[in-house]
Amino acid sequence: MQVFKFGGASVKSAENIRNVVSIIEKYKESELLVVVSAIGKTTDKLAKITTNYFKQEGDYFSLLEDLKNEHFQILNELFEDHNNPIFDDIANTFVEVEWILEEDPQDEFDYLFDQIVSVGELLSTKIVAAYGNYKNVPIQWVDARDYILTDNNYQEARVDWEKTEEKIRKDLPFILDDKVIVTQGYIGSTSENFTTTLGREGSDYSAAIFAASLNAENITIWKDVPGVLNADPKWFERTELIPELSYTDAIELTYYGATVIHPKTIKPLQNKKITLNVRSFLNPEEPGTQIKTTNQTLPVPSFIFKVNQVFINIQPRDFSFIVEDNLSHIFDLFHKNRIKINMMHNSAISFSVSVDDTGENVMKLLTELEKRYKVSMEKGLELITIRYYNQETIDRVLVNKEIIRELKDSYTCQMLVKKNDE
Repeated sequence: MQVFKFGGASVKSAENIRNVVSIIEKYKESELLVVVSAIGKTTDKLAKITTNYFKQEGDYFSLLEDLKNEHFQILNELFEDHNNPIFDDIANTFVEVEWILEEDPQDEFDYLFDQIVSVGELLSTKIVAAYGNYKNVPIQWVDARDYILTDNNYQEARVDWEKTEEKIRKDLPFILDDKVIVTQGYIGSTSENFTTTLGREGSDYSAAIFAASLNAENITIWKDVPGVLNADPKWFERTELIPELSYTDAIELTYYGATVIHPKTIKPLQNKKITLNVRSFLNPEEPGTQIKTTNQTLPVPSFIFKVNQVFINIQPRDFSFIVEDNLSHIFDLFHKNRIKINMMHNSAISFSVSVDDTGENVMKLLTELEKRYKVSMEKGLELITIRYYNQETIDRVLVNKEIIRELKDSYTCQMLVKKNDE
């Protein structure tokens, strides 16, 4: 039994959807569950619609109409017969969002976000399933919200693993006996049947949940890159494919910000010893990267760059120490404002971190911190992480850059840097 996951880039056009279905068709005789993300930038667009609606600013109905037209353009290219039921199905799915937008916002933003943004995955999977059946690939569309059960922590819902595994194991194996399952990434539901999301880029995590619950032989994440590379091609002209990677190194890379795999994806697979493949949907015959139990270390240094970083330094205003008296309170504030720490360093009297510059919630955090601490901040920085570093690799990335903070252990070097003015 296998699990495939296709991201937004793999289904961003009619041509790409045809390619996805052709890949699925090659594996249709085996037990296969396919997780699909929203089409292209749909999630970002629905997020903007939600924000504008909540603030009651901008023409969010026009934004929704544009998104609807994009999806119907894809339908028109995929299906010659416009009487195909998928046209009505997609129209009715958009109506669910329109009903929300027609009323003034009454609920919390996080709840509204999940009800609106989750529609992107419903749209994409309905289109992929309909086109697969149109091409005689036996596909059963399944609503992930019936299987991935979560708490009510909207936008970052926590999975109830016991209930989720029980539901998946009870129902899905019978469908897999004679059909390919196509379902959504990123979404789940509460015990009250309200839709939740698992955090941005959570479709990888969804695929891991299904794979672990079904004891899959392997999982394949299909990307627009040949596999896991030692650096992002947008930062380096020459990159190297890593053919084999241990779970430990993969977890470390995702923790430090590598975007090829979602950080929460790997641990459930490691627990079940399920191999994770990262392959290219552009060149599906290529082997890509295997992530599995292995003693093989990274064959080359790996580089991770995170831009738009904010450096925050925190010191007590009284005579207390950071660790003994204040660290728990500080972490609570970061959690409350949903800010992930990318790098941290503490001494007896100070605690400093690097975080993504996410705008309003960072400023809100600073306001709350300043009630109790002396706080300084510097924006516009870059965080560089090198796994299996040496001095040559460090020198390579520090041209015209000044180190603000540096942390090293045996395998990993992190440097928060700013560009020199020269």
